[in-house]
Amino acid sequence: MNMKYYSSDKSGNLNMIRCILLLLCLLAASPGRAQQAPFQRGVNLSNWFQAPHVRQIQFARYTKQDFEQIRSLGCDVIRLPINLHYMTNGAPGYTIDPLFFEFMDEVAGWAHALDLHLILDNHSFDPAVNTDPGVGSVLEKVWAQMALHYKDHPAKLYYEILNEPHGIADAQWNPIQQKAIDAIRRYDTRHTIVVGAANWNSYHNLANLPVYQDDNLLYTFHFYDPFLFTHQGASWTDPSMEALAGMPFPYRAADMPPFPDALKGSWLENAYNNYHNEATLARVQELIDIAANFQQQRGVPVFCGEFGVYMPNSPVQDRVYWYKEVRSYMEEKGIAWTSWDYHGGYGLFKAGGSELFDHDLNLPLLEALGLQVPAQTEYIKKPLTDGFAIYTDYLGPQIVEATYGNGLVDYYAADKPNNGQYTMAWEGADQYNSIVLDFRPDKDLSQLVAAGYALDFIFRAAAPVTSFDIRFIDSKTTDPEDLPWRSRITIDESRTAFDSRWHHLHIPLSQFSEQGTWHDNAWHNPEGKFDWSAIDRLEITAEHAPLGDTKLWFDNLYITNADTARILETAVFTGEGEEDDDEGGITGLEESVEKLGISIYPNPGTNYLVLESSSADSIKIEMLDAQGRQCIIHRFKQSTKLELSSLPAGLYLIRLTQSSGRHATYRFVKR
Repeated sequence: MNMKYYSSDKSGNLNMIRCILLLLCLLAASPGRAQQAPFQRGVNLSNWFQAPHVRQIQFARYTKQDFEQIRSLGCDVIRLPINLHYMTNGAPGYTIDPLFFEFMDEVAGWAHALDLHLILDNHSFDPAVNTDPGVGSVLEKVWAQMALHYKDHPAKLYYEILNEPHGIADAQWNPIQQKAIDAIRRYDTRHTIVVGAANWNSYHNLANLPVYQDDNLLYTFHFYDPFLFTHQGASWTDPSMEALAGMPFPYRAADMPPFPDALKGSWLENAYNNYHNEATLARVQELIDIAANFQQQRGVPVFCGEFGVYMPNSPVQDRVYWYKEVRSYMEEKGIAWTSWDYHGGYGLFKAGGSELFDHDLNLPLLEALGLQVPAQTEYIKKPLTDGFAIYTDYLGPQIVEATYGNGLVDYYAADKPNNGQYTMAWEGADQYNSIVLDFRPDKDLSQLVAAGYALDFIFRAAAPVTSFDIRFIDSKTTDPEDLPWRSRITIDESRTAFDSRWHHLHIPLSQFSEQGTWHDNAWHNPEGKFDWSAIDRLEITAEHAPLGDTKLWFDNLYITNADTARILETAVFTGEGEEDDDEGGITGLEESVEKLGISIYPNPGTNYLVLESSSADSIKIEMLDAQGRQCIIHRFKQSTKLELSSLPAGLYLIRLTQSSGRHATYRFVKR
């Protein structure tokens, strides 16, 4: 070694230090020096905040304990898909519902307390509908509000502008994304923004992204290759791939299933014929390299926001192998990831179980993902010996909503609840529509029935409908002769008044009677086989007639042996936001349509609606569908005729606001 580099001359040492510092600066500034995401690995919590309306989010589906369990697996990030545009009042303002911020603040608090990174993914996304080139104005409005609200939040939050834009050209999408970045940065310069390319967040389109003028961005892509392997069995593709099963990975000619006749002639047939080229480990790594090279060449951090294999139709060992190879290669290339998803068809739990953390985790899959493998025990269903809450402001733990029909269920109605902040409200349901509360895992209520436990709740109804059913459904076993039997009680005026007041109902489980069942498009009369030891779900059903203009409220719904609930709110509820007290006085901010001097007809209606006002005030009309999405906004004086032929049949809410500030809400049914 040349000893001159060890000269004791101070000026020489100083020059050498300067050269080293300069070299380090040049390396740091080089576009070829890749940055990495500040987190490493995590999961998506799908189908939680992806509700069609904030009031249909089942907030108690996940708790801080779930976040703790995810962290214990070795995850340091959670990606949270959100139907963000549906969390608003719709066009034109897209004002975010304060209830959404109430929920989201709680979740952000859990992440902060556990030092988890939390990606707020705008998942306002329909795979069957191309991204609207006009979406930019919506993105700017919702993200400006999010940035203003969270700009000072201490959590490690990330704003992901829009999940999988598709059917829109790069030249259209890229400036839309830049404007969304600008809208965020007007309020929040601290939190990182996640940006993605068009074509479903494709790695192929990363290179088409501009050099955005922001140094606090994280670039994302999704990885589902080969598609025939990762999506076999999927019903949401076009065409449906439900008939495709058993595709191997990597390609093995001897293990290839025959191609389904139903898919012949579609683009999937070409993909099947080329599968021997696409379903190799070398090809998968070649595709991941596209994202890795972008990260190197741009000198920006990149992470994979989604990757996974749909569980039902894929070979078990091949699925695990794919995860291991894809995950390990991305990590080798310095690419962070969040798998799709935690629970669900792409999830981390075994097929056919109840997705319980202590019992049902897919251990080989966790190992393939390089995650911690917690101890597991066999789940044994035991008879319950204590009651439990079904609804008290939120659905109880391990209860999942599976409601069907066109009725509007509001789990957070502020219509004078008897207890707490909220009440559960239901309206607009057709006959046989049901609120479905699915117990996961199934519950053994046999001992509670024997011990005299009851379904106990506070109930209120506005006539004219004066009957509905509540029923328990048992689990269908593997026995082909077994059916999902029902045991029901009918709630009618022989049990309680439908008089817009709260009433306390305490119905022993022993009073429920077997009804039979509807299964495989046929009715089966009762056979005495209903099983209280295997209860799958509770249903509240418009069994006897559609609800029409009737609105039902439920509060403090329990299985309990205590008959001690009290009516705390004694007022007569006469409409949206207004109550008559016992002296006949009116309270509340909202008035009836009649008191505003407005007549509306016909209701129900078909292709039009006429509104007439006796006031000279200008009146604003906002019409919302059952999911709370705005369909029509209009202003009129004295009279107007709304054209409704383009709207689908169903229940709509009409908000009417006079220029004086007086307002009312009106329910309208379109046939």
